[in-house]
Amino acid sequence: MRVLLPLLLAIFFTAAGVFGQPPEAAEMRVLEDMYLAKDDGSGKAGDASAEFATTDIPIYCVVLLGSASPVTVRMNLVAVAVAGVKAETKVVSTSYTTKDNQNRVNFSGRPDKLWIAGKYRADIFIDNTLVKKMDSDIRKPAVPLKSALGFQPKQTARPKTASVKRN
Repeated sequence: MRVLLPLLLAIFFTAAGVFGQPPEAAEMRVLEDMYLAKDDGSGKAGDASAEFATTDIPIYCVVLLGSASPVTVRMNLVAVAVAGVKAETKVVSTSYTTKDNQNRVNFSGRPDKLWIAGKYRADIFIDNTLVKKMDSDIRKPAVPLKSALGFQPKQTARPKTASVKRN
């Protein structure tokens, strides 16, 4: 009996560990990674970023898949808190169906002129199931400050005095 009790406890805890956790959704296993990026200067997605300037055009959304099986990937760029735009408005919505052995999808979005500063969210769907949300901020670009060391006050021109000739 002393040997049987530890054996039963071991079986119980092993079963609880296996059966106690919900199975992972197939769509979640398909999504490996997702990130937003600025242009790298050559028309391609650069490094991952969560902050952008209103002049960062286009903004890329890169989706890396953990499977090379065909799936439909959809990206919605949603205005969360943007002046003059109703909250939860889709600003950009696009989708792509991969082919065999494709495991990367690159989306890009661009406004008519400049982005409107505010908070945005990229929603990623795989086969119509939401699998990831990513928040980002678009801000007005910082104005570069002139160096105080090189500051020289403007010199005002001194009025010339008229010379009067006396005879």
